[in-house]
This record gives sequence, structure tokens and C-alpha cells, in this order.
Amino acid sequence: MSKEAPNQKNVIFDEIVVKRRSHRRFWQEFPSKDDIRSIIDAGLHAPFAAAAVGSTKDYFRRFFVLKMGSKSMTTAASLIFEEISTMASKLELAMENDTQLRENAIGFSNRLAMIKKIGKVPGIGTAPYFIIVAEKKGFPAVEQQSLAHCLENMWLKATALSLGFQLVSATAQMADNPEFCAMLGINPGEWALSIRNKID
Repeated sequence: MSKEAPNQKNVIFDEIVVKRRSHRRFWQEFPSKDDIRSIIDAGLHAPFAAAAVGSTKDYFRRFFVLKMGSKSMTTAASLIFEEISTMASKLELAMENDTQLRENAIGFSNRLAMIKKIGKVPGIGTAPYFIIVAEKKGFPAVEQQSLAHCLENMWLKATALSLGFQLVSATAQMADNPEFCAMLGINPGEWALSIRNKID
């Protein structure tokens, strides 16, 4: 049993929710492995679509921790940038002949063009750790909802630990990329991906 009274728990929870922020700059010190494990553990306790995943010999959720300066981080950053650059070129071409698409996607297209110009995807490789979460695909396709629950738990836990946290949505595009999936040791198309940066 917790020593805090129900009202104390509410106050603490409200403080964590209000303090949660998306960080863009990070200290270079590496947080403790225990802190990283506790953040991942919070993600493991998030709801998931059990009925959609069904019976499987493989676990429904995986976490991949990439360390700043590592070979895997360098590879991931390069592959994600290549994917975003290709996406930007395809979108620019599609918008040339589709005025409705251009109207709807111009903001996103400008963001992709900015990434191409600076030569890297902001948020990748700028924090001590880069954690990728993979969720097993099933039917119906609700893996992105499950990932959202997972990220919420992890973000709140990081805030409770006074650690910075940043969502990097670009990695969701890598779920079908053979090289990226091979680096993680998963099969392309079988898993949905999401990613976050930490630590402040």
C-alpha cells in the first residue's frame, strides 16, 4: 500500500501532467540505466490491443535503446533522413498536379523541405538516448493507438523523473524500410514504430 493519501496522489499526478513538456535541447550527460528501465517499464504497463494481436509466440511490444554516438544511432539517423528526403520529393511532385493536396499538405511539405535543407532530422541524435518502440500489428489495425498509450506512460514517467522527453514522429515512416528493420532485428511491415528522445 502507498503511504500517500488519495488526495496527495491526485496532487502529485496533477503536477506531473502540468509539468510535462516537449524538450528540444538536452544535456549531454547520460541518465542512469535504472531511470531508462523505469521509463520503459512504464511503457510496458500501458494498455494494448490484446484482441487485435491475438495469440502469438512473439511479445507484442519491443523497445530499442540507441545511445548517442553509437554506430546504431548513426545508422538510424542516416536511414531516417534518407526516408524523409524521399518522402519530401514524392510529396512535392504529387502537389504539382493536385491543388487540394497542395492546400492540405503545404505546411507539412515546408517542414520536410526544411529538414532536407539542414541535412538531418531534428531530434535524432541530439539526446543521450533515442528509444524506439515497436508494436506488433494485428487486426483490426489499432497498433498506433496502443503506441500512443505507451508513449503517454513513458512521457509522464520521464517528467516524474525530471528528465526531458521529445516525440519524433518521423520514425513511424520506417516500419516498412528493410534496412532500418534489419538494424532492429524485426521484419518489415510486421510492426508499427514510434520513437522518442530523452534525456534532459
